[in-house]
Amino acid sequence: MALGMATAPYELRFGAGRICLDLLATAHPVERLCSAAALHAWITGSGLVPPGTVAARADTSWLAAFRELRGDVDQLVRATLSPEPRPFDLPLAHVNAVARAAPPAPCARRGQDGTLVRELDGPPECAALLGAIARDAVELLTDPVARAGMRQCAGDNCPIVYLDSSRGRRRRWCSSEVCGNRERVARHRRRAAVSRA
Repeated sequence: MALGMATAPYELRFGAGRICLDLLATAHPVERLCSAAALHAWITGSGLVPPGTVAARADTSWLAAFRELRGDVDQLVRATLSPEPRPFDLPLAHVNAVARAAPPAPCARRGQDGTLVRELDGPPECAALLGAIARDAVELLTDPVARAGMRQCAGDNCPIVYLDSSRGRRRRWCSSEVCGNRERVARHRRRAAVSRA
């Protein structure tokens, strides 16, 4: 989903190409993980758990843990994108430790209409969900092909990092509808100002 989903009172964006990168987008332009309800909406919207799954005991400690992992993954991603070497030993150690937790186990169940639907074998725990995100980050950052597809949005002041899987790898913005549209509007205004002058 390119633009993501809107959920009152917070808007969550998905479409960075990886769950770990979608987590990074929750910090821009303002903090999106501001409540247990926002965290639950992100967990479901990101596809980390099937729709309708209720997170067990999600509370403010979950928010702190998700934000801490987000900060560590962000440091690793920025170090990977930087042309200059950056220290990242502590974030790397934390991401590796978090990745050891077993992610929630999916299973197939027969739905009401007879088709198979994905469910979890039990309520997801915080450590298991964080483990799935940390493993996604480890897989992304250790895969040379995927790592080469990471881009930072070319939009003005947009720090969002996404995985460019477009044909020819020419995607420039985290979202064509958001940053891409802002760039097109700015370009139009510049042309209009030049023609008026």
